[in-house]
Formats: sequence, structure tokens, C-alpha cells
Amino acid sequence: MPETVQVAEVDDLPPSAKLVYKVLEYHGAQTQKELVEESMLSARTVRYALGRLEERDMVSEGIYGADARQSLYELTIEDAGE
Repeated sequence: MPETVQVAEVDDLPPSAKLVYKVLEYHGAQTQKELVEESMLSARTVRYALGRLEERDMVSEGIYGADARQSLYELTIEDAGE
């Protein structure tokens, strides 16, 4: 189960970062704009949440193929068996 991989790390996050994490977990890779729409958080709050998740290497940032000006964010998956 993906949600059990990083449960302890997620518990220590601020509520906004937890919500962004859950949106990415449920919907898969998203742009910042999509995260704002889906989470109903402000763009600034989503940027903050993504920063916190990136600090812990829980989210990776890639290029969004449809519009190279935007980034695509997705969860990094760690091996639960380690």
C-alpha cells in the first residue's frame, strides 16, 4: 500500500503538505495549478507545501510535456521492504 510507505514522515508535516501529498497519492502526477484546483488551497500555500515535501524527498519535480513552463509534481516511491 503506497500510503504506508512514508506514514511517519507524513505525520510530521503541516496540514497543507499532508493535503497536497494525499492529492498526489490519489490523483497521481499534477501541475501546481491542478494541485491548487484539487486541494482548494491558495497557490502560495501549495508552493509552501511542495517545498516541504521536496525537502524530505517525498515529491519530485519534472517537466510538464503539454506546457514546458509548468512543472509536474509526483510522489517519489520508496521501497517499503527496506
